[in-house]
Amino acid sequence: MLTRKLLRTAWSYKAQFISMILMITLGMGMFLGFNMEWKTIEVDTFKFFDETHYADYRLYSEKGFTGDDIKKIADIDGVDAATRYFTQNIDIKGEKNKSLALDVSENYTVSTFTVMDGEAYDENGDGFWLSDKFAAANDYKIGDSLTLEFQGIEISGKIVGLIKAGEHMICVADKNQMMPDYNTFGFAYISPKKLRESLGDDKYTQINLISDTEKSELEGQVKDALGRTIMVTPKDDNVVYKESQGEAEEGKTMGSVLPVLFLLIAILTMVTTMHRIATKEKTQIGTLKALGFKNRRILRHYTSYGLFIGLVGTGFGIALGYVVCKLIMSENGMMGTYFDMPDWSAAIPVFCYPVMAGTAALLTLISYLSVRQQLKGTAADALRPYTPKKMRKVFLERFKFWDKMKFGTKWNIRDLSRHKSRSAMTLFGVIGCMVLMVGGLGMRDTMSGFLDLLDKHISNYTTKVNLADNADFEKSKALCKELDGDWESLSGISLDGDTVSLDIIHNTNNLINVIDEDNNRIKLGDDGVYLCLRLKDKAEIGDEIKFSPYGSKETYTVKVLGYNRSVMTESVTMSDKLADKLGVDYTLSAIYTDKKISEIPSSGLIAGKQDKAQLMDTFNSFVDIMDSMMIILVVAAAVLGIVVLYNLGIMSYVERSRELATLKVLGFRNRAIGRLLISQNIWLTFIGVLIGLPAGVGVLQWLISALAGEYEMKLMLGPLTYCVSILLTFGVSLLVGFMVARKNKKIDMVEALKGAE
Repeated sequence: MLTRKLLRTAWSYKAQFISMILMITLGMGMFLGFNMEWKTIEVDTFKFFDETHYADYRLYSEKGFTGDDIKKIADIDGVDAATRYFTQNIDIKGEKNKSLALDVSENYTVSTFTVMDGEAYDENGDGFWLSDKFAAANDYKIGDSLTLEFQGIEISGKIVGLIKAGEHMICVADKNQMMPDYNTFGFAYISPKKLRESLGDDKYTQINLISDTEKSELEGQVKDALGRTIMVTPKDDNVVYKESQGEAEEGKTMGSVLPVLFLLIAILTMVTTMHRIATKEKTQIGTLKALGFKNRRILRHYTSYGLFIGLVGTGFGIALGYVVCKLIMSENGMMGTYFDMPDWSAAIPVFCYPVMAGTAALLTLISYLSVRQQLKGTAADALRPYTPKKMRKVFLERFKFWDKMKFGTKWNIRDLSRHKSRSAMTLFGVIGCMVLMVGGLGMRDTMSGFLDLLDKHISNYTTKVNLADNADFEKSKALCKELDGDWESLSGISLDGDTVSLDIIHNTNNLINVIDEDNNRIKLGDDGVYLCLRLKDKAEIGDEIKFSPYGSKETYTVKVLGYNRSVMTESVTMSDKLADKLGVDYTLSAIYTDKKISEIPSSGLIAGKQDKAQLMDTFNSFVDIMDSMMIILVVAAAVLGIVVLYNLGIMSYVERSRELATLKVLGFRNRAIGRLLISQNIWLTFIGVLIGLPAGVGVLQWLISALAGEYEMKLMLGPLTYCVSILLTFGVSLLVGFMVARKNKKIDMVEALKGAE
């Protein structure tokens, strides 16, 4: 009997049941989807790093490392494996704007790769093991010939295998490139034997090693072993490891805020809805008690509603979460353009399991508590229909202007005061919808503004010319003058024990600029340095700092002139005149010029060339990923807003059916009553927007600092974001208001008005 009643009751409240299931599905789906995303990154990238023996530390020396050096490093206590390593960006002969990072791991136990197709690695092999994504984008196949040009030397061979490598899981040419572009840049490995035959000798400027030793201890051991200071960088400072784990950390941050808001709104709305349904079922509960059903059985019956909603909603939420995760984390998904790895198996954080079980249990408890309250008293008490609590005068009625208010205004104020919990939940739903929309659309605005800043205010060049590590200083300057360009020198320094970049800039042509916190161009002074915003805690303006370049015994003391907004790296920036005055030993890393790539002659000094337009295209690819994620959030926010407001609107309609019927008896037309219902929604929406806008901006500011701190982005919100967020929120509210108002035409006045007094 009770089973049939359960089905009949569920059908009677089908709108509420469907909306509650949808809310739990959406809340659980977004919560699981975004948390599965970061966990998938964490698990799959670590697995790939482990398979390819990703290096824990990298040692750099412009002079190179000898065979004796690697033996000394390998003998250090705590070093499990070490290899001399060669990596250099090299142009492909006969291909316009195409280049490869050419890598060699002398001891193939560190920094290896996974063969996807073709021959296994051979340390005496004569061919290329080429990135499979680069090959696919440029129509290269196994057996094709490939020729690279490096400082006037040609390196030729056949493609013998297609690979993926942990060292190039995020395949970018340098720090200025945010997203991979396999149409123009990839990577390839060759054997140590082929490197010797091609270049004539071993030119290893890097040692990669695997060790659990702390960095400070390892630096001392390396210095003792080699007799000189060497730049030692942990994997945390390597772009591939840093960015991949940064994505995981950003996912954790995102998963702890917006998706939790989805789930919280769903659960809180469930509390209000189940309480109202239990109240509406008061007469039915009294009838069951009068028929002899014990309280325990009635409790089990009505508690099963919450359990059913929890189990079904959670089940659908798991499916939705998997879909959301796969939309982001799959080879053909959003992050497939960023990560290049063989395994994309979805993973779920351990804490999500108790959250799923706890949500179902909480919804069951909510049903239990809602019904238990209605079981108090005798069957006769329960049979009496629900009567609204006695209404007291609201605070505004004490003022004289109350009598001058319109009837609809008074009626809505009293109704909001009587049903505080429903009104609060409606307001909370609107605020949540607004926060999600402002956060989603605002993040897109901020990223677009950042790219515009990078394109038009920082980078004013046409082509970036990357110079070889051993390029002659005077010849490099002469090449810069020939190209009528500006130049930049990048090197590693130790600042208070931390490894940061020393950025020496010569920008008389303003082709590459430095900007301050307010995005204004800085004219570099010649009597001090500028710290990036992430190093702001190192020193105040006017203070002095000390730094030591790696590979040098010198320590320099300089004054801090100001702070600059660094796009990619933690850096100390100075002018070339100051560097010369201090006697800093440096080489040119890159030249920025207005000439096109085709106008720049080949030179042994040049390691590669980058077209700024193509570089900006990779940034736009990043924006496309962000757009997709923001679309998911905004659409989910709109759907959540519709479901929450519709559910609460229907509940409000049911609660006020007697009042609405009374108004109809008194002669109010359906249109007038509809306006009353819609106007109350508009009031709550207006208040929700006023609160939700600054709340959304605050959440977005926090997200930017947490998610994109390494890019030193500045919050930027365009008027379109405000307009779209407000219009969408009001649109959702009006749509729900019209849907609820239409139900007034079908109200049964006799049914609504009858009942015991």
